[in-house]
Amino acid sequence: MPYMNPIHETHVSEPGLLVVDVAAADDATALAFQQLLADRWATATAQHTTRDAGEPGVRLRCYLDLRQELTAAAVVGPTMEPTLARP
Repeated sequence: MPYMNPIHETHVSEPGLLVVDVAAADDATALAFQQLLADRWATATAQHTTRDAGEPGVRLRCYLDLRQELTAAAVVGPTMEPTLARP
C-alpha cells in the first residue's frame, strides 16, 4: 500500500499495543472514530487526516494501548448514531 508509512517495531513491541489505520469518506468521520477509540483506551491520536492523490476519502493512523483497564464510564460511554442523508 503506497500511501501508508511503515509500522515501527516500537509501536507493536508488546501484546496490547496496536496501530490502527483508518480510511473514511471525510475528516469528520475519521476523527469521530478515532475519538471513540480514545474515549476507551490510551490512544496517541492524529491531529488531522491525510488525502492521497488518486485515492478516495481520507486516512489517519493512531496508536492504541489496550493494556490499561477500562473504566465503567468508558464501557458505558457515548455511542455514535448513524445519520441519514436527507433530500
